Amino acid sequence: MWFTSAGSAKAVADDDDELKLETRVGLPDALRVLLEELPRAGWEAHPGFHGLARFWMQRHMLFRQIMDALTEEAELRLDAQVSADRLGARVNRLGGMLMSTLHEHHSIEDTVYFPKMQVMEPRLLRGFTMLDKDHHALDEWLNRFADASAGVVNTPSRDTTWVFHSELERLGPLLERHLRDEEDLVVPVILRTGLQ
Repeated sequence: MWFTSAGSAKAVADDDDELKLETRVGLPDALRVLLEELPRAGWEAHPGFHGLARFWMQRHMLFRQIMDALTEEAELRLDAQVSADRLGARVNRLGGMLMSTLHEHHSIEDTVYFPKMQVMEPRLLRGFTMLDKDHHALDEWLNRFADASAGVVNTPSRDTTWVFHSELERLGPLLERHLRDEEDLVVPVILRTGLQ
């Protein structure tokens, strides 16, 4: 639900299920206005893509690659194709990288880029509020991921590997939904405004 008054910004109500990460199936039509003007298929050919937009997409690709690598390692361990030590080492390194780079990325978005973009595209304020709420929701899921990672690293067993794999299966679709929606909202803003 949107609340408006003369001269005030639009805000997202806490109970807006259409925007909750756990229930969202994509950007609502009202937030796709720039995406329709600048569709994903044309981003790489756009002259403004080669700075911040490319960097943003590369960071998101890194997160996806880490999630894929962790999932593959957990599945190999469950099939007894890799040792517990190998899985523990990979989870320690890649899981730590995922946590630290995601937190850093979200912090910069929330404190630097989203405030600038809200001024440049006030009609998308609802979307930036949604992304900020995603970051808070993902923090809870990342805490669960960290606990499951610690289990694999500190007390390796088939059970801790199953728990870790299950957390990856829960976190993966939520992270992908967030990344995709963020790209669909943010990259067109960057391309349209030339933000660097």
